Amino acid sequence: MLKYFSESILLTIVGFCFAYFWAEHIQPGSGLSSLFIVFVLSALEISLSFDNAVVNAMKLEHMTDKWRHRFLTWGIAIAVFGMRFLFPILIVAVFANLSMLSVAKMALNDANQYAHYLHLTHAPIVAFGGAFLMMLFLHYFLNHKKEIHWLKWIEEKLAHAAHIDGIETIITLFIIYLTQTQVAQEQRLSVVLSGIFGIILYLLIDGISKFLEKKEEQRKANLIGSAARTGGLVAFLYLELIDASFSLDGVLGAFALSKDVIIISIGLAIGAIFVRSLTIMLVEKNTLKQFLYLEHGAHWAIGVLSIIMFFTTFHEVPEVVTGLIGLIFIIAALISSIIHNRKLNT
Repeated sequence: MLKYFSESILLTIVGFCFAYFWAEHIQPGSGLSSLFIVFVLSALEISLSFDNAVVNAMKLEHMTDKWRHRFLTWGIAIAVFGMRFLFPILIVAVFANLSMLSVAKMALNDANQYAHYLHLTHAPIVAFGGAFLMMLFLHYFLNHKKEIHWLKWIEEKLAHAAHIDGIETIITLFIIYLTQTQVAQEQRLSVVLSGIFGIILYLLIDGISKFLEKKEEQRKANLIGSAARTGGLVAFLYLELIDASFSLDGVLGAFALSKDVIIISIGLAIGAIFVRSLTIMLVEKNTLKQFLYLEHGAHWAIGVLSIIMFFTTFHEVPEVVTGLIGLIFIIAALISSIIHNRKLNT
């Protein structure tokens, strides 16, 4: 275990130290309370992202060691600085019609105003993430070639429905339509456009991935090298987009605990780093092959998270509830896998 989590533990110590001194610099005497907030945020991020780790592991199994390493190095930098700090700033800048520089200054110097703008953009942000994750969830289960089912009574029906071309897009568009009927009039267009953009982005990345996989399967000497290199890049971008979708809800919910964007970024970053380490452990220990239904549980958790994200466009849902539901699916799938393995060995 130490092999996989040693770097995460070291970065956690560095993060805690920085958070303490930053809090003391901003408001003397607030260091210990800020450390507690960082701990809670990192724990919530980890609990919300167990399913993310499983999905990441599925993709990493087919990536080269070079791209696995980049996922841990470049990927962490993108996850920590890009998705937990820059991405929310970009979203606020777009929807509030402000420059990124002015929003960044606002995040560092006027946390209450930044939180206010982030709250105003909450609905379109989670609509984008919800649509992307819903497509991911449906794409996994709406597969008529899928032979292994965990919750057979529903998964078999979903697999059969896959004979209808584009069914996952139709379902996601219908959910977006239902969602926009519940939000305020002035937010309806932005929710619809954000949701559609989430669908388009998923289809684009998925389409490129399939195209490159076909290129690699051709086994032509003049194509295989470039296809493999580009395929690794596309898979890497795909994982980062999944991570971004998972992080949206956490970033928005974090402001209920703190208005300091630096403290929030450190807490979420520590959680993200541990999830990366967990992903590598799952891959190297062949955990997904040992536990047959773990992928299923992760994708059901993703489906529920997607629905919750759509629901939060018009009604607040506590982060703890979201994390617990995902964790329940993962644990249930793990137990089912263990029972299945025991039956095979008897």
